[in-house]
Amino acid sequence: MKALVTGASSGIGYDIAKYLSKLGYDIIAVARNEEALNRLKTECSTNVEIILSDLSVYENLAKLYMQVSDQEIDLLVNNAGFGLFGEFHTLDIDKERKMIDTNITAVDVLTKLFLKDMIKKDSGKILNVASIAGFMPGPLMSSYYATKAYVVRLSQAIYQELKIRKSNVSISILCPGPVNTNFNNVAGVHFNIKPLTSEYVAKYAIDKTLKNKNVIVPGLLNKIVRFLSKVTPDKLLMYFAYKAQAKKME
Repeated sequence: MKALVTGASSGIGYDIAKYLSKLGYDIIAVARNEEALNRLKTECSTNVEIILSDLSVYENLAKLYMQVSDQEIDLLVNNAGFGLFGEFHTLDIDKERKMIDTNITAVDVLTKLFLKDMIKKDSGKILNVASIAGFMPGPLMSSYYATKAYVVRLSQAIYQELKIRKSNVSISILCPGPVNTNFNNVAGVHFNIKPLTSEYVAKYAIDKTLKNKNVIVPGLLNKIVRFLSKVTPDKLLMYFAYKAQAKKME
């Protein structure tokens, strides 16, 4: 068995790769940080192939696919991504475009390329890492929340398409809330509630993915937030989301 994991140099991606290795998967680990990927390699019990790539660059997406197209990928984990904090008009446009290209374009393109192969052989699994943020608007992290909404809705639509064609291919979406990872440093925020550990989230996500669960929400509090996002009027949802984001500045 073989899994390709993007954003495998830290956080959830790192721990997903380690857990999959424990389950017997050979790993193709993709990220920009060679030192961290080499460390991952020493912590895995199965073969780990390292690919250094910046997935915010469109040309690198097809290049990555071609690098591994001769291998049979049983599980694709689209984990690479990051966030930006601040009022929309204050965000650096170049950083914002890089985030959109990583969080949306990379997920979209890699899902499409590998999904075609999986449908042909009628087997395989895809796990797209989104966020609980994908279920609501996010004042002060507007673009990030919007990118995760794209991942959620894209993955749900593909799930239905696969179901209609009675395919044995499955697609899952991981929607965590706060997780103790380097994401917080990149986004420039801190959380006022205790975050889940990336080890817990990684194991929970893979266990549910292997059971073909579509929407994966780890943690009771996050499950409650998702439920409330369904029944709360948009104006109230936006207000409470703003208040929650503003607390990160305290």
